[in-house]
Amino acid sequence: MSNITEPEIASFMLRTSVLQRASNMARIHAHRHGKSHSTKPISKRKLDWVTMSSNELENTIVKMAKEGTGSSQIGQRLRDEHSVPLVKPVLGKTITEILLANKMKPSMPEDLERLVRRAQHLQSHLKIHKGDRKNVRSLELVEAKVHRLAKHYKSKGTIPQNWKYSAVVAQLA
Repeated sequence: MSNITEPEIASFMLRTSVLQRASNMARIHAHRHGKSHSTKPISKRKLDWVTMSSNELENTIVKMAKEGTGSSQIGQRLRDEHSVPLVKPVLGKTITEILLANKMKPSMPEDLERLVRRAQHLQSHLKIHKGDRKNVRSLELVEAKVHRLAKHYKSKGTIPQNWKYSAVVAQLA
């Protein structure tokens, strides 16, 4: 007989159904369903092979943040270079909470910042290539995502209510 308990089986079944539901959700601006994604480790407990102490792990996170690394890249580097699959079971806090405690909070959420950067990159591309109709549409879609995400973060209180994405809307010539 295996060593799997009934609560572990129930937990697995719940996660499986959540993953199946998540794979049925559609993309925002595409007519297809996204099935490619990473999955978190099954166990939420501190794993035996994690050799870093909690103090050492927190210092590593702060050091990476001082180098200008975002919280998602910090998590990837900890997973790939230091064999730490999840920070929360080791420290009891997420990477973002650690950065907040050390007064290293980013001015803007990482996903919103990346979308704004992508929109700026597309705008600079369209200044040079004025006839690129496909990327005019791409810019419109990215800006729609920026507005949608900004609305969410304003309601959540992550960014100030007066924050506004002001960009020159690409004009069709």
